[in-house]
Amino acid sequence: MTHLGYLLAGWGLSSFIVLLYAFRLIKRGAQLSKRVPSEHARWISSPKQNSG
Repeated sequence: MTHLGYLLAGWGLSSFIVLLYAFRLIKRGAQLSKRVPSEHARWISSPKQNSG
């Protein structure tokens, strides 16, 4: 493998890991946000604030 091959493999693997982590983090956040009662939800996503 050439130096360029190692460089591309390193960047590619690092980028994949960061993207995988971001995807799992967003997915887990969405799952946890469904468990929060509406009275404790943030005002941005609260149904009370959006309807009035």
